Amino acid sequence: MNEESDIESRVYLGVRHTADPGQCNSDLAARLGYGYWLDDTFDPEPYANLDFAGDCRIVDGLVWQVTDNLRNIAQDSRSNNNPNNLTRKNVFRTGPVWTLRLGPVDQISFAAEYENTEFSEPEETDGERYIGTVAFKHFFSSSFSGGVMASRDEAELDTEEEIDRETLSLTFGKEWAATSLNGSAGVSEIETTLNDTSRSTDGFVGNLEVTRQVNPTTEIALEASRELTDATSDFDIRFGEFVFSQEQTGAVEVSAVRLRTATEFSAGSSLGLTAFASRSDYIDFGTEEESVGYNVSYRRPITAQVTATLGGGYNYLTYSDDNTADVLYRLNAGLDFQLSRKLTLVSTIGHGQRDSEISTREFVENWVLLGLNYQFL
Repeated sequence: MNEESDIESRVYLGVRHTADPGQCNSDLAARLGYGYWLDDTFDPEPYANLDFAGDCRIVDGLVWQVTDNLRNIAQDSRSNNNPNNLTRKNVFRTGPVWTLRLGPVDQISFAAEYENTEFSEPEETDGERYIGTVAFKHFFSSSFSGGVMASRDEAELDTEEEIDRETLSLTFGKEWAATSLNGSAGVSEIETTLNDTSRSTDGFVGNLEVTRQVNPTTEIALEASRELTDATSDFDIRFGEFVFSQEQTGAVEVSAVRLRTATEFSAGSSLGLTAFASRSDYIDFGTEEESVGYNVSYRRPITAQVTATLGGGYNYLTYSDDNTADVLYRLNAGLDFQLSRKLTLVSTIGHGQRDSEISTREFVENWVLLGLNYQFL
């Protein structure tokens, strides 16, 4: 196998800002970077990760909302996450939400939203989406609610393919002293149209979010979702371990589940574990991809100024079109040095490996990270 080695240098700038509660509210978290390869194996590459959510109250009950999510995502789950397999995906959504009180325990809301999805690579399929939603909610008690929601969205891709989806769901929410439960269950129909040829499918859809504070230092969260959607949606942003195949547009049935635990120990150390599984069924192409795995991270203070970090991950992927399977491994270890109240030196070494039944998909990656983090405020 022909192997290539190179060194990438990156610089990052991050910002986090939350506006004080008022007529308008906003929350911004962004991290922008730039990478340069010493031997020019790849072109210089910008990196971006941004989450913005804001809203303004126009009149009582009427709120205008804006969200924007930007990620560097993989174009193909079968390839390494080098610059040739990365694209920036930006999902922007905005529109009004009008909520009316029908009585002491009933309310109805109407939402009309516009969503635009753009990719940095010109060969990727951009799309525009218009979404209308009507939702009724009844409060059975101060901690228990249920309702019904109907939505329709119409998407048009820049390939002139049109994707229409209608969904009807029952919604529910329940709060206990240490546990919260929210979710929905219903049916959805999706129709794709291209060159006067239409194809539709329907199925069960739903989502579930459960969070439990096991004790003062341990929290467990479970998230699950099943949707009929397409690759221009924000599903892969909401479930970060999920990867769309950007080569295949059209309708896709996606299912994902993620279990997260976070524990703080008395000595100041912390342990985080995420287990995940997902499945994508590209309806128009008759192919399926499945993924299951976990990520683990551990932090422990060594001294008042030095903190050790350990991390690892495992991912098993299967593909129906060629009946193959791949395994990904990831390990990393590092030390963070607190040089001053605002300045931290970060050092990490890592190893990544992919084993596959297809030799061209295999790789071994070793990397070293050295950086300075400075907090301005």
